[in-house]
Amino acid sequence: MRPSTRASVQERAGHRCEYCQLHQEDSPLAVLHVEHIVPRIHGGTDDLDNLALACIDSNLHKGTNLTGIDPESRQVTELFHPRRHRWEDHFEWRGIYLTGKTAIGRATVRVA
Repeated sequence: MRPSTRASVQERAGHRCEYCQLHQEDSPLAVLHVEHIVPRIHGGTDDLDNLALACIDSNLHKGTNLTGIDPESRQVTELFHPRRHRWEDHFEWRGIYLTGKTAIGRATVRVA
């Protein structure tokens, strides 16, 4: 990946994981990754609109998943998409716990 692409993704994300909001400064031992929102295996591209900044935990847990099971409804639900969804609409912090406010949020927290 070109350094300019990586820098663009980092700047757009404010140097925070776009899934859990962990700031790079709070993860000194692990650099935040540029990940594919829709993985290449599912036809995702390297376009900026398909790239997100993710901490190692969110990136590894999300993996190639595009959906998850909402623990409340038990329905298959799309995961949070940082380019289409607003973080504040789907997540909130309760103390040290990230919780989902919607089916998308709950499924994403469960997967990632």
